[in-house]
Amino acid sequence: MNLEEYFARTGYKGSTEKQDLETLTDIFQHHIRAVPFENLSIHCGEKITLELEHVYNKIVRRKRGGWCMENNQLLGWVLKGLGYDTSFLGAYVFNPQQNAYATLMTHLVVKVVINGKAYIVDGGFGVSYQMWQPMELVSGKDQPQAPGVFRFTEKNGVWYLEKMRRKQYIPNQSFSNSDLLEKKECRKVYMFSLEPRTVEDFRFQCTYLQTSPDSLFTKKSICTLQTTEGFRALIGWTLTETTYNYKENMDLVEFVTLEDEEVEKTLKEKFNVTLERKLVPINVKGSYTI
Repeated sequence: MNLEEYFARTGYKGSTEKQDLETLTDIFQHHIRAVPFENLSIHCGEKITLELEHVYNKIVRRKRGGWCMENNQLLGWVLKGLGYDTSFLGAYVFNPQQNAYATLMTHLVVKVVINGKAYIVDGGFGVSYQMWQPMELVSGKDQPQAPGVFRFTEKNGVWYLEKMRRKQYIPNQSFSNSDLLEKKECRKVYMFSLEPRTVEDFRFQCTYLQTSPDSLFTKKSICTLQTTEGFRALIGWTLTETTYNYKENMDLVEFVTLEDEEVEKTLKEKFNVTLERKLVPINVKGSYTI
């Protein structure tokens, strides 16, 4: 495991000497545009494990992606190796179908402190809720980014992340009522406390999320990657390509349905992902919106 190999994977060629916000942002953006948020292992007969060397081998050497416990664990290792003050936090993801936060802490995020200021770095959420820049951990402040306006609010030691998005233009009107489309302009994303966590705190969740019939991740095969203009997502057989701010205050959302034989070709061409085992796509309707 070495940082040079990781940077070759993400294409980052900038400074590794400075521990400032600008460098952190650049490293982070290279990661989210090279490494997909994906759960494909579940749907091609592979087990997802949290051992760092396994995560490194999967993402860096096999050029795969991963979910939050993999992406953010690797990012945390990289940033710590560069000298950043980093720690892990645990979050509870909002379920829009149930209009409630999960009762299980399933989302791992990274906290980075620079010159006394705390930032949340989260490279493991995907789709339109994927932040593009580290977010300052401050309550009630709008933090506009290319994907939309993010905001933290804090109440009694609990922090909440929400995002306001633009209107959406969907050329293929047959998808205008897709359950994948988020209808609300303001959406809760997750809540968390500042209690430091370790990867060990996520062992049970890692197993549960890839085995339980109630888990979102067993119901949907997901691969999503940020681009310089927006993001791509392959959910089951549905490929979505979103362009942010295509027109003033308007995002362009293009949908296409793939045939079985097109799925793995699309993974290679659009996400640079080549699977070693046969993928069985799945998309049970439910609580995953873009």
